[in-house]
Amino acid sequence: MAAHILVAGGGIGGLAAALALARRGHRIDVLEQATAFGEIGAGVQLGPNATRRLIALNLEQPLKAIAALPESLVIRSADGDAELARMPLGKSLQQRYGAPYCCVHRADLHTLLLRAAQARGARQMSLNVGVRVGEAVAGDASVCVSSANARAWEGDALVGADGLWGTVRQQVDASAAAPRGTGHTAWRGLLHQSRLPAARRSRHVDVWLGPRLHAVAYPVRGGTWLNVVVIAESTPAGDARDWDQASSFAALQQATGRCGGSLQTLLEAMPVWRAWSLHDRAPLTSAGGMANGRIALVGDAAHPMVPYLAQGAGMAIEDAVALADALGEGGPAEIPAAFASYAAARWQRNALVQTRARRNGDIFHATGAMRWGRDLAMRVLGKRLLDQPWLYAG
Repeated sequence: MAAHILVAGGGIGGLAAALALARRGHRIDVLEQATAFGEIGAGVQLGPNATRRLIALNLEQPLKAIAALPESLVIRSADGDAELARMPLGKSLQQRYGAPYCCVHRADLHTLLLRAAQARGARQMSLNVGVRVGEAVAGDASVCVSSANARAWEGDALVGADGLWGTVRQQVDASAAAPRGTGHTAWRGLLHQSRLPAARRSRHVDVWLGPRLHAVAYPVRGGTWLNVVVIAESTPAGDARDWDQASSFAALQQATGRCGGSLQTLLEAMPVWRAWSLHDRAPLTSAGGMANGRIALVGDAAHPMVPYLAQGAGMAIEDAVALADALGEGGPAEIPAAFASYAAARWQRNALVQTRARRNGDIFHATGAMRWGRDLAMRVLGKRLLDQPWLYAG
């Protein structure tokens, strides 16, 4: 007997979970608080661990239509163009891990998942907007969710995919601490590559490392656009919960100072900058942070992380597929055990990614002797330091 599952949140993690569960025969109600389905933001990097799972969801062809396939990862110094390390991506990485390394626009990935969910049909997949999840009450046989518009929803289970600031996490772990401000601010921008001189157009993931800052640029939308993100240790911008704040090149330069070489040229070329303050939570310490009875969490609702390993979306997609695999075609009675099994299988990997992402922030933004040692290690070891078999093969 198929289960009726409520999914709180219609972002990338929520839609991926809804789609994965629907493919197992379950009936899904997606509850999205926004008045329309959509994504803001810019680029997303998807390692082989994430693209392998999208392919398993039969999304290989739609993914190819929206993705850029960067040729390599190149690390440079932010005060010049000195190359510190390089790792081939493209075909060599795909052969090594059985799936490609892709860069996509966040909105394109979201649209891909939304269309796949819509294709399941309204009888199996109900997509609801304007539903702000409030209290969730889990009983022995069902979960009842109330919303701000006074409507109640009942299902056999609830999947919390409502992000860092969501409410479902409190139903799983009432003692969870509030999100932690990192003191880092991120700026992002998009530029059509035709607006850059030919020598500045990129088919790579380019990373510049500087004291207390780093920048990343990579192609999206088949390579026609370039996504740029700069993260600096600076006074957080605006409302902590708003990750799409208007900003400016002047605000960015005040935080970073003038960068060197090609990075400064690229920053000056960006037409519009948006900003947001980075927050996370401490790494998970047990399976209890991911599931409790008939309620399970995926993505940032369970394990928000800083973007220094480029795995926020990847871990949400991994969670979605793992949750569906744990439940399989099981019925309502099997949900608590399946959710517990899912959490037990996932929490340590997610905690490791959270920890490594935090550590990368320290390495990327190093100063003084630590920066000198980092650069030397990258020059000597190069690809061996950049490759992540524990992550990409998982």
